[in-house]
Amino acid sequence: MALKGNLRDFSLHQLLNLINLAHKTGALTVKPEKAANSSNGHSAPAALFFREGRLIHAFYEGKPARLTDVLVQVGRLTPEQAQAVRQRSRIDTDKELGLLLIHNGFLSQNDIIQGVRGYLLETVYHLFTWSAGDFRFEPNELPPEERITVPLSLENVILEGNRRQQEWERLLDEIPDLDVSLRFAERPSHIRNISLTREEWQVISFINARNTIRQIGEYLMLDEFQIRRVTHGLKQNGLIELMQSPRAEPAIPKAPLPGVKLSRGVLLRIIDGIRRR
Repeated sequence: MALKGNLRDFSLHQLLNLINLAHKTGALTVKPEKAANSSNGHSAPAALFFREGRLIHAFYEGKPARLTDVLVQVGRLTPEQAQAVRQRSRIDTDKELGLLLIHNGFLSQNDIIQGVRGYLLETVYHLFTWSAGDFRFEPNELPPEERITVPLSLENVILEGNRRQQEWERLLDEIPDLDVSLRFAERPSHIRNISLTREEWQVISFINARNTIRQIGEYLMLDEFQIRRVTHGLKQNGLIELMQSPRAEPAIPKAPLPGVKLSRGVLLRIIDGIRRR
């Protein structure tokens, strides 16, 4: 018999704990309520699959979930590499795509496993930010055989998911509105040597009075949790400040900058160059 309800009454934490303790096998589908989850950036239902209490597969319904799509999303493959591999594939299953990636020297078997694992974790972690949504658990339902599955302990997933939920709530307090623009701090005097991530460099290179945080996030394919986290980090480092909503059309620049550790002087010269664009 299927188990169904709403996250308002039975949280994801409780659901995963039940599946873990009972060593359940089956599929959990969660459909978000738009009004309740409008801040999390996802409107598509999510499907999670379990075998004997372990998470083995996950995806958002209606979104590309082939192995190459997954590896592009987690940054293991470039879109050009993914397209080249798909063109050489005859049956386009995840297992054949994986073999082609290995044989053509794009990735190792471990690279593929870690990429799938990362995608799986990020998918389920996002669900911890959903305050409501109808769910349904169908026993003994498994993902299609052509999918590559990676078994994960639910105990660790639950612990990290709860931590992410707390972080999400803090980020909402710090950056409640994504429809505002960013600007560089006029006098970032307390900056010392600073190491920026790839995502932070990308956001920095796209800062413009006409670009909102939401527009930058959508352009970079960062969800609302990720763009809030990156923006908060840059703000905490004293690099940026929040502005009011723009009125002109967005003006997204072209090429992002690479991640690298720079001195304060070099970093400020780069920011000054971006300012003048």
